[in-house]
Amino acid sequence: MGCSQPFLKKLLEEGRIEYRQTGRHIRIKLEDVLKYRQQMKKEQKKYLVDIMNFDKEIGLYDPE
Repeated sequence: MGCSQPFLKKLLEEGRIEYRQTGRHIRIKLEDVLKYRQQMKKEQKKYLVDIMNFDKEIGLYDPE
């Protein structure tokens, strides 16, 4: 995923990615990781568009 182990553990504890624990080992399905990653990309894109729109409103961004 390209993140630190403490950050991944935080995501799991917050319930953002589903997992199951067998003994001391944590099992995460690849499809759940990919689903989380896709969701994060959508949110990032939305935030970027919001920033661009705000910058456009105040005259800092000219798409042409």
